[in-house]
Amino acid sequence: MMIPTVHLNGTSKQNMLEELEVAHGAVNTAIDALRQVTVHGRDYYVQGEHAYLQARHEMDARLAALVAVQDDLLTMRVAIQTSFD
Repeated sequence: MMIPTVHLNGTSKQNMLEELEVAHGAVNTAIDALRQVTVHGRDYYVQGEHAYLQARHEMDARLAALVAVQDDLLTMRVAIQTSFD
């Protein structure tokens, strides 16, 4: 993962951290909202025997993708916080 370098001609360390904090919060909100989405067998059984399992797998993959983005943002924040100005 590429981590931005804090230096005099670039974006300030404070701005980078604030932007990443906002993005991290937004992804966290999206994760919370996605966890509220109902994936229940009664909504899929008419589509076939394996429809619910596929839907469950797809929803889990969406959640995992958001968690991966959240982890990346946190990694970036920690790296920038510990960098020298």
